[in-house]
Amino acid sequence: MGFINLEQEPVIEPAPGVRLRTPYGDRLMLSLVEIDSGGEVPLHEHPHEQGGVVLQGKMRLTIGDESRVLNSGQMYIIPGNTPHRAIAVDGPVVVMDVFSPIREDYAKRENTFMSPKT
Repeated sequence: MGFINLEQEPVIEPAPGVRLRTPYGDRLMLSLVEIDSGGEVPLHEHPHEQGGVVLQGKMRLTIGDESRVLNSGQMYIIPGNTPHRAIAVDGPVVVMDVFSPIREDYAKRENTFMSPKT
């Protein structure tokens, strides 16, 4: 794949106020996540290992039974099959996630593992 122009990457909207762009290679997927103020990535889990860094803003991240507010520059790793969710706090947030192996659903521009809260 080489160089990536995020403006040319299709957008996935897995929940209201949440947008993803997910370029990927053979075994690694990046995901630029934008969450509007008060937006939420609902509680979900998937078999893929996930790591990330908060690029802008603040977000409340729950991994399993633990919840923390992360600021710009803070990082996390989520083991596969571990329930997690994220909520933008005090404004919008931008996060870079990394998945291994790639999420097959995101590669198809779908979302199989989470559904918005009802």
